[in-house]
Amino acid sequence: MIKEVKTQVNVGVGVDVLWKALAKDLKDILPKMMPNLVKDTEMLEGDGGLGTIYLFNFGPGIKTVTYQKERVSEFDESVHRIGLEVIEGGHLDHGFSHHKATFQLTSTGEQETLIDVTISYESATEEDIMPPNTPSSTLLFIKNLENYLVHGAP
Repeated sequence: MIKEVKTQVNVGVGVDVLWKALAKDLKDILPKMMPNLVKDTEMLEGDGGLGTIYLFNFGPGIKTVTYQKERVSEFDESVHRIGLEVIEGGHLDHGFSHHKATFQLTSTGEQETLIDVTISYESATEEDIMPPNTPSSTLLFIKNLENYLVHGAP
């Protein structure tokens, strides 16, 4: 049974800049933004829109997995909504049969955006477990992205 966890965060970045970073430039930004966690990123299929497949190769800051493939399973530019579903590696190597993060961006001011995050997951076992630190690591990712966009590369 698929379960969901929801959270939200406000960031001091305009919705259009944030959307471009999250939906269009993510593969280029991630290794610059968090080089200890993401060594490099490749776009294996697609153009960044629906159906695109990314390969994230993790750096030394992530000890339990070396890579994760994700597919863009939701993409709606008109409402600034993107969903990334793990299709290989990562969470799927740690007891989960499904893991997806969906980001809904809503402008709350000229340089402010509300991000609603929905994480859906399903355990491959009978245990009702959630990926460890998933909400907090997702919020950390968002805050790192905000910092990168406001202050530039470290």
